[in-house]
Amino acid sequence: MIMSKQTLDRILQSQGFGARKYCRALIDEGEVTINGQVAADYAARIETDGLVFTLFDEEWTYREHLYIALNKPANFECSRKPSHHPGVLSILPEQFSWRDVQPVGRLDHDTTGMLLLSDDGAFIHAQSSPKRHVPKIYVATTQEPVTDALIESLKSGVQLHDEPAPLAAQTCRQIDAHRLEIVLEQGKYHQVKRMLAAAGNHCAALERIAVGGLTLAHLGLEEGEWCYLSPEQLALLMPAA
Repeated sequence: MIMSKQTLDRILQSQGFGARKYCRALIDEGEVTINGQVAADYAARIETDGLVFTLFDEEWTYREHLYIALNKPANFECSRKPSHHPGVLSILPEQFSWRDVQPVGRLDHDTTGMLLLSDDGAFIHAQSSPKRHVPKIYVATTQEPVTDALIESLKSGVQLHDEPAPLAAQTCRQIDAHRLEIVLEQGKYHQVKRMLAAAGNHCAALERIAVGGLTLAHLGLEEGEWCYLSPEQLALLMPAA
């Protein structure tokens, strides 16, 4: 295995703790410890593989890229420049913004549930590509009662005014009188809400509970909570063979 060593100031910068000048000042002031020892030399070359350091009395693990799942609450915007509500990045540690962490796709401000975020451009592009056919599972609460006719319309396809062909749910099942589970692959703008409206109902609330094989239940996240994704969890985001 090839070892990867970097100077300590570059490590802190790469992890989103600020410009190199500021990171050097943190090191000079004795704010960084590694293995219980103050790391006072910003030019020291440190092995990044498995590196754990303490800064601001908090322990951090070096991560080349960030892969995060957030259980998004309502009334947060999936934008780096929110206009009417707080941005989802305000829920995460401040240094993640320095790392250019971005949402993978978007959920409406009033939609809750699983949102992926990363600073890995290739990962964001791959997850956002419609060619990957990754299913996303939603639970929709409807204004009018769920009927068999509604479910059949969603499964067979409904025509949206700006789409060339009808859009259909991959699967759709009733949960109770006013809730149904919808599985989609396309990810069009406001798709669930617009499909329900086209089928003669109205979406009163919407939650995304899974992306690919990764579910909120599996992650155990309450609303507003987030976690790093392990390689095993990332693998669940891949479409089934």
